[in-house]
Amino acid sequence: MIPRQRLDIGWSDFGFGVRACLQLESRQAIAQRIESQWSAAGAGLVCLSVRSGFDALLTALDFPAGAEILVSAITIRGMIRIIEAHGLVPVPIDLDMTRLAVCPESLARAASTSTRSILVAHLFGSRMPMGPVVDFARDRQLLVIEDCAQAYTGDHDCGHPGSDVSLFSFGPIKTATALAGGLLHFRDPALRQAVAAQQASWPVQSRWKFGVRLGKYALLMLLSERWVYRLFAGLCAACRANPDRLINQSVRGFGEADFFRKIRQQPSAALLALLERRLQRFDRDRITQRIQRAEQLMARLPGLQRPGTQAIEHSHWVFPIQHEQPKWLRQFLWRQGFDATQGGSSLFAVVPPTTRPETRPRQAEQALPQLLYLPLHAGMSSADIEDLAQALEPIFPEKNHRASLPV
Repeated sequence: MIPRQRLDIGWSDFGFGVRACLQLESRQAIAQRIESQWSAAGAGLVCLSVRSGFDALLTALDFPAGAEILVSAITIRGMIRIIEAHGLVPVPIDLDMTRLAVCPESLARAASTSTRSILVAHLFGSRMPMGPVVDFARDRQLLVIEDCAQAYTGDHDCGHPGSDVSLFSFGPIKTATALAGGLLHFRDPALRQAVAAQQASWPVQSRWKFGVRLGKYALLMLLSERWVYRLFAGLCAACRANPDRLINQSVRGFGEADFFRKIRQQPSAALLALLERRLQRFDRDRITQRIQRAEQLMARLPGLQRPGTQAIEHSHWVFPIQHEQPKWLRQFLWRQGFDATQGGSSLFAVVPPTTRPETRPRQAEQALPQLLYLPLHAGMSSADIEDLAQALEPIFPEKNHRASLPV
């Protein structure tokens, strides 16, 4: 059984994290080093998570109640929850799923006199063109917030230069993970200072809680070993448990209970130390390997249906495909030895306000239920990719005609 994904972290990093929990280095000193490394101009701010930074940002901006934030139509639920908690109204911008970019006509239709900001999320490792979004926002004096949580590739990337705020995540399943942590980049130094001041009013995360987090994800890391995963799958079958649901619940960064109490914390010294190490030791070769594995599969299966076929830049952080019966296909691939997943409930199509039915994101709504995430990552061999291609070949033949489903 080939697991769905391997955490982008090494066992030596876990050992370093444990030692960091036992040391007493100043968290302020580590944070300053990270922020200086991230931006020599002082435009960076390190946070517990992207959600934490976004929450502090909206507090600092203090938009009037009822103001609208335009949001790319597929995003994570937590970001919408934060918008609504600040008394603001999220309005979806539909996506061109072939380019994984916002539709210009939908963007124009969503804007109103109540709009104050635009939040766009780069999906699945792709990067949408930000120029048209920035130009649209500048013409209307709107703040541009760019969510790069799924698109980090190193290379001193701090986001598009025209974005007012760019958000990067180093949570559990992200590239170069530190198992938590977020980095924000600001165009306006005064806004950065206001967000930093808001964050400084929060309590500091316990280093011991971060130690517990290390233990939890060490177990999940062990689970990504194939023989361990086979044993886990067998136990789930014996207990009639759903392994997909169990794993998705385990990797969720913040649960429903006490959501805002959990995100409104400053990162511990131990987390900051591990994040600093992960940034300093960033391995670009793993990105290259990930892209090569994706390109190998796409070359073998020209008929593969997937979002982002025309994305101008893609690092394939995850590899979703589209199928009319994704649940059936997941079960089919499971029998072939591949643990595909429908991805849980973190991503969803943003529901328009009842007063703005014209902004319903029809392309996003149609595509999202069809997504299935294949197990495709740097830890797989070329032979693994070939086996996966052979399993999928009857489903996605080279010519895009409807194939009969294997039994």
